[in-house]
Amino acid sequence: MECAASTSIRAIALTAPFEPGLGYRLNPDVALRPEPFGALAYHFGTRRLSFLKAPDLVELVCGLSAHRCVSDALAAVPDRRRGVYLRALAALAAADMIVPQQEGGELT
Repeated sequence: MECAASTSIRAIALTAPFEPGLGYRLNPDVALRPEPFGALAYHFGTRRLSFLKAPDLVELVCGLSAHRCVSDALAAVPDRRRGVYLRALAALAAADMIVPQQEGGELT
């Protein structure tokens, strides 16, 4: 079963590239609503809705801010799932659901 966040390809192309070497966090304008399949992510600024289609992905997104970079956060993910989760995180970044951590700031 593949896991991904719902976004359009065009939206991904129009945003800054996702960089796994940087730290990311859940956008403060986004609320997650737990669901049996994972969670719904609602962006209050853009009114956009995304689906996180696995509980493990929800846990990863919620824990991003505890890591210096996405690559470090993915280290806890089984090897066979890393590519799928990396693509899901890139889609979430393109949809502004996750945002880069502030440079020089503390981990939140």
